[in-house]
Amino acid sequence: MFYKLYPRDQIKSYLLIDIILTVFLCYRVFRSDTALGLWGSLLLLLLFLVSFYVALWRRGGWLLAAVLTGLFAIGVLGVYTGPSTLMFGIIFADLLGRSKSKGHIAIGSGAIALSYLLVFVIRQEPLLETSNAIYLPFMIIQTVYPIVIYIKEKAKSLQGELDEANEQIAKYIQQEERQRIARDLHDTLGQTLMMIKMKSELATKWVDKDAAQAKRELSEILDTSRTALKQVRELVSDMKFISLASELEHSAKLLHTAGISLSIENPEKLPLLSSVEETMLALCVREAMTNIIKHSRAKRCTIRLETKDHAFGIHIADDGVGLAGNRDGNGIPSIMERMKTLGGSFAIAPSPEGGTRVSLNLPLRRHEKEDAS
Repeated sequence: MFYKLYPRDQIKSYLLIDIILTVFLCYRVFRSDTALGLWGSLLLLLLFLVSFYVALWRRGGWLLAAVLTGLFAIGVLGVYTGPSTLMFGIIFADLLGRSKSKGHIAIGSGAIALSYLLVFVIRQEPLLETSNAIYLPFMIIQTVYPIVIYIKEKAKSLQGELDEANEQIAKYIQQEERQRIARDLHDTLGQTLMMIKMKSELATKWVDKDAAQAKRELSEILDTSRTALKQVRELVSDMKFISLASELEHSAKLLHTAGISLSIENPEKLPLLSSVEETMLALCVREAMTNIIKHSRAKRCTIRLETKDHAFGIHIADDGVGLAGNRDGNGIPSIMERMKTLGGSFAIAPSPEGGTRVSLNLPLRRHEKEDAS
């Protein structure tokens, strides 16, 4: 119930001050014996309180109207009770500073200064007289105070927006990191686990027919398991460099296990790539190989590497069933994202001879090779 009378967010900073000032104003008015009389004083105090309540809750034109009305009530009381009553106008100076309109603040500040001047003119008391000179700094403070509060509220609002933006950035970075981990797990550990699965199926088939062959398959499963463990350690320690040559060698073994023959066409000399570029391309090749094994039903695959027109290209083709609805699979977006990060291009299309053709093209830049770490 109380929060309907006074804003919750202002209780800590303003409630006590507002209560003290209001009580002192009422005390001063009722203590003074003026021509207003009891009912006149009560009417002006009621006008003050209503204006204060409206200014407390409303903004925009309502706030300005309430401030001007409240200053009018204080000004009339100041004429009859003395200029010191004008100092209670600091309440409306504070509320005026919370306006979002600079024009409203300018009008209200002008009204504060005008109320001081009119009271002294009507009472025929010189403002700069020695006995009244103390009111001049109070008038200046009250006139400038709304501007100070406006700047303070603006800074608070901007800080809030900055905190919100930082929070959004933190969430975005966290989401990006999650996507990176998911992508790396899919592209590295996922392929190795699939190879273990295939080797296990082969070992199961050979165990009754050829124990020696089954033993060899189990030995390869052990080696592949060690590779998986190494990949997990690399992911955890963020050691992400993968050479393109080692990935092509790994792809040949993987396709051979899946019963797919692989032909690799290498140029005499590969271009000089940075560690990041080589790792990204190796991961793209890995993902393409995974898609071929999972979806293509191919018997043959060709990987052609070429350097042409200041660009390095990797072209992968298979003789499988084609895209067959897998164009938007989990691996393709990750390839597109990696190539976009490198400033390269990615294309996937049906091959004229049947199957699917994937092309990775990377613009070549002059740079020194980084140390892999």
